[in-house]
Amino acid sequence: MIILLMLIMILITLIANILMFISIILSKKSFMDREKCSPFECGFDPKSSARIPFSLHFFLITIIFLIFDVEIALIFPIIYLFKTVNFFIWMKTSFFFMLLLLLGIYHEWNQNMLTWTN
Repeated sequence: MIILLMLIMILITLIANILMFISIILSKKSFMDREKCSPFECGFDPKSSARIPFSLHFFLITIIFLIFDVEIALIFPIIYLFKTVNFFIWMKTSFFFMLLLLLGIYHEWNQNMLTWTN
């Protein structure tokens, strides 16, 4: 019985390896295209002058998105902790965190980081 199970496991592993090898061979693209071989740099042609003025607003929007994306990831454990901790401690922590988020977005709005101007 144990030998049969070992043979089945070896057979399954062998079939999986063969399928992975076939998928690697079939997924290779052999044609080379000019656009595919050139690097992509923020939508600008990399062969032109590198001294073109670039708006830093793209980077500011990216940083704002990353900050709020991480904060959303921190909100999920707060929802889970609702069942396990004292309600008043949970309420204080949640209120402080939400207040910090609102103050951050107010500061960004006050500094005109959210308006799309050059």
